[in-house]
Amino acid sequence: MDFVWAFLIGGAICVVGQILIDFTKMTPARILVTFVTAGVVLGALGVYEPLVDFAGCGASVPLTGFGYLMAKGTLEAVREHGLLGAFSGGVTAGAAGIAAAVFFGYLAALFSKSGDKS
Repeated sequence: MDFVWAFLIGGAICVVGQILIDFTKMTPARILVTFVTAGVVLGALGVYEPLVDFAGCGASVPLTGFGYLMAKGTLEAVREHGLLGAFSGGVTAGAAGIAAAVFFGYLAALFSKSGDKS
């Protein structure tokens, strides 16, 4: 059942994104920023953690999960290091994911053929 719930919750988050694309004039960049910001706000309020506990990767893999991870890292760093943690906690918590994205993006650039889309 864990896989089913992950699929349903992750799919529901994606449906929200598709609805925003289809029925608003928001650009994809604004939608992505909205999702990350929503994850930060919901994570800071303590609402997103129960969803992650329930749905697992269905809630932690989408961009809202990245925002949640940053909020969680910032809160933990503030508890440990005080005000300085507010500046370093989110980056520290998300460093592995960011590094992986850069690394695999670089690999994709090495092995793919670039060209114009026109």
